[in-house]
Amino acid sequence: MEPRGVYVHVPFCEQICHYCDFNKFYLKKQPVDEYLDLCDIEIKNTLQKFPTNGISSIYVGGGTPTSLSTKQLEKLLFSIKHYFPIHPEYEWTVEVNPGSADEEKLRMMKEIGVNRLSIGAQTFDPILLKKIGRDHQAHDVEKTIRKARDIGIENISIDLMFGLPDQTIEQFVDTLHEAVSLPIEHVSAYSLKIEAKTIFYHQMQKGNLSLPGEDMEAEMYERLRTYMNDNGFEQYEISNFGKEGYQSQHNLTYWNNESYYGIGAGSHSYVDGVRRINHGPLPKYMDSVIKTGFPYREEHPVPLHEQMEEEMFMGLRKIEGVSLPKFEQKYEEKLTDVFAMVIPSLIERGLVHLDESTIRLTEKGLLLGNEVFEKFLLVD
Repeated sequence: MEPRGVYVHVPFCEQICHYCDFNKFYLKKQPVDEYLDLCDIEIKNTLQKFPTNGISSIYVGGGTPTSLSTKQLEKLLFSIKHYFPIHPEYEWTVEVNPGSADEEKLRMMKEIGVNRLSIGAQTFDPILLKKIGRDHQAHDVEKTIRKARDIGIENISIDLMFGLPDQTIEQFVDTLHEAVSLPIEHVSAYSLKIEAKTIFYHQMQKGNLSLPGEDMEAEMYERLRTYMNDNGFEQYEISNFGKEGYQSQHNLTYWNNESYYGIGAGSHSYVDGVRRINHGPLPKYMDSVIKTGFPYREEHPVPLHEQMEEEMFMGLRKIEGVSLPKFEQKYEEKLTDVFAMVIPSLIERGLVHLDESTIRLTEKGLLLGNEVFEKFLLVD
C-alpha cells in the first residue's frame, strides 16, 4: 500500500515545555539551515526509493515549526511541495505555537499551500500555562487564530490538556468554554502523561508534583466529551473532536493503520510493511544522511500478527471502531476468528460492542482504552 501521508519533524523550540518528551532541542545556536538541507536530501532519496502516486495529508510538527524564521520555514515547506506529488484534495497542517507566527509567516504558509493549523493552546488558565512551562499568554491563541482566518486559513485545530498539576474541574471547564467560543473546526484534548526525561518526571521523582487523581481526571474527560458534543464538535476518536467534515486526515492515517512517510530527526515511518525510526540526536541524524542518504536508526519488518494487533490498537481508538469486512479484506482472516479468545470476555465486561460489521469501544471502554488494547496482543 503506497503511503498517502507524510510527517515532517522540526525539532527546534525556543522553550522546552515541562511535559514534553518529543525529540527537541533549544533553537539557539543550532545548525538549522544545515538540518533543512539534509531534510531536503532525505525527502528526495526517500521518494526515489519508495515512490508514491499522491500524498493526501502532510503534517509538519515538532518541536515548534514556527520557531524557524519565515525564510527557513518556507525553505522546508518548499522542499515538501517540490518533491511530494500532492493530491488535489489534500490536507496540509503546520503546528503553530501561539504568538510565534506573525502575519508574514502565516501568509507565506497560505501561499505555499498550507491549509490547516494545529495550535498548541493546552489551557487558557494563566497560572497553569506557567506551571506547564508554556511561553505564550492565553490571549495569544485567539490573536493567532484571527490572523490566520483573515489570511484565509479556514481549518484550525487547537490542542488542549487536562489532568495538569493542581488543575481543578472548574479550571478545565473554563478552558473548554474558551475553546468552543473561538472560530475553530477541531479540538484535540489529551490527559497529561508523565514521561521519563521530562521536567515533570524529575519533579514527580522528588515529590514536588501534585496531580489530580484518576477519578477527577475521568470526570474531566466526561466533561470534555459532553461539552464538545453540546457545542457541535463530534467525537470521532478517543481524544479528538471535529465539526462536520473536519476530521484530521493525518491522524486517521495512523488510526487506520495505513502507510506514511516520516522525515526529519526522530521521525517514524511505515512504508512497504516496515516501520523505520530515524536517528534523534541532530549529529547522528545529519551524519547518517550525509554518509548514506538515509537517517534510519532502526528498521522493523512488521509480521502479520503485529499488523493485526496494530489494526486493533489504533482502530479501536476511533469511535466507529474497526470494520470486520475491511479487516478480512486486508488480512484474509476474520477478525472474530483471530481474536476469538479475547472478544467474548471484553463483551462480557461491557468494554466493547460487536455487531455484524464492526467492533468498537463502549462508553465504559473509552475510559479503559489501554486496558482493552493490551488484550489484543497475540502470541507469535
